[in-house]
Amino acid sequence: MEVATTHCSSVLLPAQTFRRNKLPISTPLSFVFKSSNNLAFSAAHTKFSSRTARRPIWAPGLNCQACSKVDAAGSDSWWNKVDHFKDAFWRFLRPHTIRGTTLGSASLVTRALIENPNLIRWSLLLKAFYGLVALICGNGYIVGINQIYDVGIDKVNKPFLPIAAGDLSVRSAWFLVLSLAFVGVLIVGLNFGSFITSLYCLGLFLGTIYSVPPFRMKRFAVVAFLIIATVRGFLLNYGVYYATRAALGLTFEWSSPVTFITTFVTLFALVIAITKDLPDVEGDRKFQISTLATKLGVRNIALLGSGLLLINYVGSILAACYLPQAFRRNLMIPAHAILALGLTSQAWVLEKANYSKDAISEFYRFIWNLFYAEYFIFPFI
Repeated sequence: MEVATTHCSSVLLPAQTFRRNKLPISTPLSFVFKSSNNLAFSAAHTKFSSRTARRPIWAPGLNCQACSKVDAAGSDSWWNKVDHFKDAFWRFLRPHTIRGTTLGSASLVTRALIENPNLIRWSLLLKAFYGLVALICGNGYIVGINQIYDVGIDKVNKPFLPIAAGDLSVRSAWFLVLSLAFVGVLIVGLNFGSFITSLYCLGLFLGTIYSVPPFRMKRFAVVAFLIIATVRGFLLNYGVYYATRAALGLTFEWSSPVTFITTFVTLFALVIAITKDLPDVEGDRKFQISTLATKLGVRNIALLGSGLLLINYVGSILAACYLPQAFRRNLMIPAHAILALGLTSQAWVLEKANYSKDAISEFYRFIWNLFYAEYFIFPFI
């Protein structure tokens, strides 16, 4: 019997084959206080969908209606592929890091505008948007190249990431990271001048040597911490504020609030660099990645990170007390006191949970939420 493949007078016979795919999984998330669940920590959100595919077998002699059904099935399949890629690409970008980058840049731009309200003009909005896109591209390049070289580790520590889960090929990942780097450098070079472009490229370089052999600086705890603190702390805050003042036609000048947030966030980024290894101890030990968490233990690193953050908050309160002309004390003091109490409470919960894997992950998410909270209040202090 011949099988026709081109005639409209055909029918779809019910022969079925099935594709293996993954079941839906979602991870609950939290915001700054555990009781507030309105905002989600989107980095942990991962979706895997279960689908069934039909393979058509064509037989001659029947009407054209079957052709339209096949066209619809093909269209559905195409949209499914697009949706699958969008989901994988979003996970590839590590959304929680994008949120930190977006909030940080928006907060610093807002602060610069508050300090110079007479210089605000609508044309700045487009330039600010270009800057944000460039920062997201740089962020995506750094976290993406890390995933390319950490596939084996991620299969143990973060199996939801797209390369580790098999949802994104290494070849596609390379295309994405190179495209992100190219677009980011192009945007910055065309819009923000040579100095900001050099800072941007420095950030990409540090992100590269952090993950890529033979450098792979993430193997060395102190160097790894310094790289993360420099990129996410100093370069982001200084670069964005410098670029915003330049766009306003002003020379760079440190103000007390900007000095405060740059110092605060640089130390905070150091804490993130230390505590980010807490949920990954199992995979790091398996692949002989030396971190402070593998050397000193989860409990000691959690206590160290909490202690450094408490120093940050105490320093913030003291700055407001001794520099009332530079800060709004009625906001600066109670806001940081509340955040410090929240941190202490979360550290106590972690201790009571005996540093279980779920409790460690919750603690790390909470630290990121504290990071976001600082940028929320910064423009108004």
